[in-house]
Amino acid sequence: MSALAKNYNRRKIAFKKGKGSFLFAKNGKKYLDFCMGIAVNSLGHAHPYLVKELNKQSKKVWHVSNAFIIPEGERLAKRLTQKTFADSVIFQNSGAEATEAAIKVARRYFYSIGKSKKNRILCVKNSFHGRTLATIYASGSKKMTEGFGPKVDGFDHFEFGNHKELKKSITSKTAAIMIETVMGEGGIKVVPDWCLKELRKICNKKKILLILDEVQCGIGRSGNFFAFEQSKIKPDIVPIAKGIGGGFPIGAVLMNKKVSSGMTPGTHGSTFGGNPLAMSVGNAVLDQIFKKGFLKNVKNLSKYFHNELDKIKREFPKIIKEVRGVGLLIGLQLFHDQTKFVQKLMDNKLLTIRAAENVVRILPPLTVKKNEINLALKIIRKVCKEY
Repeated sequence: MSALAKNYNRRKIAFKKGKGSFLFAKNGKKYLDFCMGIAVNSLGHAHPYLVKELNKQSKKVWHVSNAFIIPEGERLAKRLTQKTFADSVIFQNSGAEATEAAIKVARRYFYSIGKSKKNRILCVKNSFHGRTLATIYASGSKKMTEGFGPKVDGFDHFEFGNHKELKKSITSKTAAIMIETVMGEGGIKVVPDWCLKELRKICNKKKILLILDEVQCGIGRSGNFFAFEQSKIKPDIVPIAKGIGGGFPIGAVLMNKKVSSGMTPGTHGSTFGGNPLAMSVGNAVLDQIFKKGFLKNVKNLSKYFHNELDKIKREFPKIIKEVRGVGLLIGLQLFHDQTKFVQKLMDNKLLTIRAAENVVRILPPLTVKKNEINLALKIIRKVCKEY
């Protein structure tokens, strides 16, 4: 009997090793992994370059604390700011911590300019920003907050796509609007470019901040480094995690110069955030993603994958309701509960994961090969026939 707490409903399978797009179970079976730790293993399993860089750093220094300068973190921060809208970075260990930091940055900014009452964050109802006390209340989900009272105040909500409600919800106390550029747990719902542009205009007009949560959809998963880049807008704050570590726990909050001015010494900290081991892996991930043609290949393969999934949808119109997503962040919305479908995919050696609204979440590594996509398509078609 496991000594682990029962807060996870784990599938009855364990893996002994992984290589590229595949996982090898203890029972000897080989699985095509299109879950990738929920969009975490951006370069697949046991990527040789990541292994080499991790081993190299492990023989030097693992941890020194943020009481000292960490050159590996300085380098990673510089590369992230050179590539993006941001002027500065605070490193964390996870997406939830990065989102918490984003909330603190927004509130602290208004405090620093003498507007301490401007401290509420407007979010999408039933979104997902993490599992800490603050982030579950930011998500506005009754299911996630049940049993964890008293309520953490400071968050207001509007329905996804309801722009009238959004505008009505902005008050003199609103500090920021925080949304996922692509809702992950919420059902792989993409915020359209025109909507992102309108959000930026609203924030400019109301003199509030725009926080775009790219924990799941960032770091190349959309085919761009950040999913919002397609809309040509610049947010004020962006929390990231998952893909930046390629499987190693790394989170960060990216900020423009204006909002980062409020983060003075002592306003935020992390024991492990930005440690040399994590920073070396983050730099190794960027070495690969920044290679010429890497993101273009992600776009090409994702276009092919989406087109082929649309064909399957047309073949099985009573099973698949919609193909959602962008890049290699893909959702198959089914007409009925997706639990059985996900299990049947797994029985056929394809690993996926659920999302809200009866969505099957498909998250290949960014290094996926076309023949591996074809194998996944073959399995999905087979399950549709038998469903």
